[in-house]
Amino acid sequence: GRFVWRQAAYASTYGGWSSDVCSADQAGAAYECVPADIDEREIEARLMGSAPSIVALALAKAKARHVGEALRGSIVLGSDSLVNVAGKRFDKPETRSQAADHLRFFSGKVLELHSAAALWKPRAPGETEGRIVWSHADLARLHVRALSDEFIERYLEAEWPAVSGCVGVFRIEALGVQLFERIEGDYFTILGMPLLPVLQALRKNGALAG
Repeated sequence: GRFVWRQAAYASTYGGWSSDVCSADQAGAAYECVPADIDEREIEARLMGSAPSIVALALAKAKARHVGEALRGSIVLGSDSLVNVAGKRFDKPETRSQAADHLRFFSGKVLELHSAAALWKPRAPGETEGRIVWSHADLARLHVRALSDEFIERYLEAEWPAVSGCVGVFRIEALGVQLFERIEGDYFTILGMPLLPVLQALRKNGALAG
């Protein structure tokens, strides 16, 4: 089967595709990327004080629902990732200087990466509208080593602007791996999508062969 997959709303970070798109490619899934024009800041503001995983799930569901209602007839997968460090949530850096500030804050701390996905299914016979039929959130904990200003400058010289679309200012499949001394969690979650549960959900809902 072919499904429409809405990638998380950040800029592409690797070869014209974001890392989570590459995950779907590696799994052999046929998909189409469609923009989801939602107000992420409004959703985040409405959920102020909620756990990061709740916010990530809400954003993934909103993206899947928005595209699903617009396309009609397509199974839609929405995804989102949030980074939380020392109780503070971080968005994508807007400038190289801000990226450096983020990395200085991350230095020596644990970066919590919350990746969420949600599946929208079009209405079945007898139903009035489509609905979210599945959602899942996963957490990876990445222990950032002590980062010197000299390293941060060299790192951004090599990785900027590629990491401008990355909420954690890193591409784990590239030089970003040098930021960490220890990683706890699933590799695909770190790439931006909990791929194995996603594939299981797609199979269960007829988007992938079993």
